[in-house]
Amino acid sequence: MDLRIFTEPQQGASYDTLLTVAKATEDLGFDAFFRSDHFLRMGDVDGRPGPTDAWITLAGLARETSRIRLGTLMTAGTFRLPGVLAIQVAQVDQMSGGRVELGLGAGWYEEEHKAYGIPFPKEKFGRLEEQLAIVTGLWATEAGKTFDFSGTYYQLADSPALPKPAQAKVPVLIGGHGATRTPRLAARYADEFNIPFASVEDSERQFGRVRAAAEEAGRAADDLTYSNALIACVGRDDQEVARRAAAIGRDVDDLKANGLAGTPAEVVEKIGRYAEIGAQRFYLQILDLDDLDHLELISSQVQSQLG
Repeated sequence: MDLRIFTEPQQGASYDTLLTVAKATEDLGFDAFFRSDHFLRMGDVDGRPGPTDAWITLAGLARETSRIRLGTLMTAGTFRLPGVLAIQVAQVDQMSGGRVELGLGAGWYEEEHKAYGIPFPKEKFGRLEEQLAIVTGLWATEAGKTFDFSGTYYQLADSPALPKPAQAKVPVLIGGHGATRTPRLAARYADEFNIPFASVEDSERQFGRVRAAAEEAGRAADDLTYSNALIACVGRDDQEVARRAAAIGRDVDDLKANGLAGTPAEVVEKIGRYAEIGAQRFYLQILDLDDLDHLELISSQVQSQLG
């Protein structure tokens, strides 16, 4: 059972803060450090010192860490042209010695596009499908050959399809709650399917859709890894849970109902319920990035019980 640390830097975090958390992630035995890909805060925070770019951040962390996997939940397809993204991810994979994973989504937060002058196209899902075909196609092209693509939104001609990642296959993550197109896209392109902030019941339903789509596409359902992203708020006792909830402006009851919150025993039990319906990996959304004791507690009293 993999536990991964998932951060939301748009809420207010410098690169130095992210580096500190990534090093703690590595030192405490977690599997990976992931981050969101957003340029504008959400909710009642000021977002200072301002946004950091996901792939610039991961490039820095690639040189400052040695073991943990590094990736995005999810890179916004609206932010980058697919050919450029393929180059960026391949380079960071080389810089890390082959530890990168690419979560790629359509993009959804219109306000951040307006705030930074980024086009926000109406048809995003069709673009995402072409982006996945291009990125994976560029990486898979045999050395010395070229890659061409003629789609509705993107056209590539005589691309040398370079550079190549260090890994033979960079894991691709696709996620979401969509009932039809998302499972189909995951079945075709994903190594991992992730459902964000969903109940056990909704996760089971969506995992079932993805498994069915994979089999319909002629692929074994177990070829994919199935994962959840959930907010984490763990305390040694009720008082510590309440303190951590207050620090991120959340209600304890809501956190317990919709996330991984409570004492270590409560969180282990909740993880077990997700595991029973097929979850193999968890992205723990950590919102207070200055509370490294929180990570230590999860490592020593939650992760240690999962085997």
